[in-house]
Amino acid sequence: MEGVSRKRGRPRVVVTEAVAEARRLAVQQRNLRRDKRKGTKYFKAQNKLPVTFTPTDLVCCRTLQGHSGKVYSLDWTPEKNRIVSASQDGRLIVWNALTSQKTHAIKLPCPWVMTCAFSPSGQSVACGGLDSICSIFNLNSSMDKDGNVPVSRMLSGHKGYVSSCQYVPDEDTHLITSSGDHTCILWDITTGLRTSVFGGEFQSGHTADVLRCVPSVSINGSNSRMFVSGSCDATARLWDTRVASRAVRTFYGHEGDVSSVKYFPDGNRFGTGSEDGTCRLFDIRTGHQLQVYKQPNSDSDIAQVTSIAFSISGRLLFAGYANGDCYVWDTFLAQVVLNLGSLHNSHEGRIIYLGLSADGSALCTGSWDSNLKIWAFGGHRKVT
Repeated sequence: MEGVSRKRGRPRVVVTEAVAEARRLAVQQRNLRRDKRKGTKYFKAQNKLPVTFTPTDLVCCRTLQGHSGKVYSLDWTPEKNRIVSASQDGRLIVWNALTSQKTHAIKLPCPWVMTCAFSPSGQSVACGGLDSICSIFNLNSSMDKDGNVPVSRMLSGHKGYVSSCQYVPDEDTHLITSSGDHTCILWDITTGLRTSVFGGEFQSGHTADVLRCVPSVSINGSNSRMFVSGSCDATARLWDTRVASRAVRTFYGHEGDVSSVKYFPDGNRFGTGSEDGTCRLFDIRTGHQLQVYKQPNSDSDIAQVTSIAFSISGRLLFAGYANGDCYVWDTFLAQVVLNLGSLHNSHEGRIIYLGLSADGSALCTGSWDSNLKIWAFGGHRKVT
């Protein structure tokens, strides 16, 4: 009789688990439908007129040539006139964006670099990649005997590749890295020690890589204690640097890796880009999804989103795609106003990274064609 009882009990457990999973999925779908309705109402309430663009409103004014491999990352200095880029050729190049001249060409200890960032002062650059280390270079350091800028600090602690790095705003002494080990780390650069680890063994952390060779961490400029991460687990998570043990909130909606995250200028929302081919806008305060940006192609031709950026006001969303497209979206109306990939003198390969200058006057795109391009607004139009 005991054997019969056990056999009868097992299906009951399986059914119970299946019912619980079905209920969870139903609640998730209901919440997504609710968020879509709330997002639609929110943007209708903004009463915005559509943005109009012509091919002459945003033009390629410079092509930065110097890398011999795929460009994987780039970053602007706060004073807007310099760019650092990281490439598969194993070099960091610091460019003068106004003259297209190279001011530094740094040969890296590990050529498999995936990310780079300028410090807020513009005096240092950081990079990381498959060596699982974030390396810091002081651009004012004397050259070594081989004419290279020496490493001033190596931040070692991740157990997987370093997928992205970003300095804490207004602080040259702290930065945040994300990794394939499912964690993010806040570092004290002065000591080279970890201040906090986010995720990992904690239950509310990411369950997959955070993330790959595209920006996966964005720090809130108005509240530098908060940052957002994106992961291969198809979620984005909000973190408070004062409470590393758990994520403040988890954001669902994507059906593929969240490859890019970026704060909206007001600090109360953030955007995401995903390998499911969509970009999304989330409200941090409510957790609601406000908007979805779907490519205007057939489902069979959906390209992965590789990188995103917002204009200064947030009215425009720039999104790079694996097929070489770079859409300029009307953020409020979710309409494409321009595709830089279709313009003359555009990239010939995948656009892997893009970033807006600090004053919003120019957009820089980096591509697997080994080039960077600077796009400026023409005529009397200014970045909105």
